[in-house]
Amino acid sequence: RILSPLELPRCQAVPLPAKYNNLYRNWGHLDPARQVHGSNAMALFSQPTARALAILDLLMANPHQAFGLTEMTRRLSLNKATCHAILTTMASYGFLVQHPRTKAYRLGPSIIAAGNAAFAQFPVLEYARPELEGLQSDLDIGFAVTGRSNLHMVLLALYGRAVPLIDSFQLGLRLPNTAPVAACFTAFSPARHLEAWLSRAHESRGGYNEKLDQKLRVSVIAIRARGYEVTLKTRAEAELTRELGRIHNAWSLTELEEAANQYQRDLCDEHYHLDRIDPRARYDVSTISVPVFASRDVPVMCFVAGSFDHAVSGAQIEEIAARMQASAERVTEMARRGHQAGD
Repeated sequence: RILSPLELPRCQAVPLPAKYNNLYRNWGHLDPARQVHGSNAMALFSQPTARALAILDLLMANPHQAFGLTEMTRRLSLNKATCHAILTTMASYGFLVQHPRTKAYRLGPSIIAAGNAAFAQFPVLEYARPELEGLQSDLDIGFAVTGRSNLHMVLLALYGRAVPLIDSFQLGLRLPNTAPVAACFTAFSPARHLEAWLSRAHESRGGYNEKLDQKLRVSVIAIRARGYEVTLKTRAEAELTRELGRIHNAWSLTELEEAANQYQRDLCDEHYHLDRIDPRARYDVSTISVPVFASRDVPVMCFVAGSFDHAVSGAQIEEIAARMQASAERVTEMARRGHQAGD
């Protein structure tokens, strides 16, 4: 019997079989002729809310910069009267503050309070900080922490040098939680998350593709078997990095989303995941990701290593991943102790 990823022991070194056909057939029971259908429910959307969030996103992306009304309206392509009304309202509630002389706006104390409230519900980040700062110092590579929502993978924190892709963006970076992105989360989640993750990938490309489906399932099984994800540098990443640099100077949430979605679609056509690791071979690695479980049975976040300036040997990949896994296990243990104390 072929085991699903949830039945494989975490971090066990299980070599993948030479032929993958049985894996495809036995995990998910997908009919190759099955058509992919989108959700019947139309998501509700509030344009005024989106405008306010675009302002916050712009200020989050430029934490050391303040923006006047004219610059804000130019960057966000908003009507000046509409933008002024939103800024005034947000400032009156303390979410923004306005400089008395320049009249420029920056994030205000209410945002700090909101961030602290959110942080209190996610204390595992505080446990992660010393671990990743220590790894960054020892290994001289950059580290990040990512989280997951239903439809996005979100950048939560950065330590040291970031990979060029992340360095082009900001805290709060959102990429689609759609295959092949966010595979480290999916590999350690229930089967329904896997099927939804795969379905969104097929939908993004216009319909079910058996070859793509098989490739993605093998990658997820490999991640689950060894306990971590390894991604390779791709043309899609280089293109997204260039696109983000362009968008950053003319801020647009719509363009950001379109660029992230195009990145996800382009990755489907590239060799993105490293499914087999030869200790003697060298690889152009983009990221190494390790899940952190805390008090749950599914990952609450992932540790991500990046900023590899040169090709990395398979043995080095395994060594870095082992260090990251040890840190993740310590963070998980601290979070579980904290959770039990709270009970």
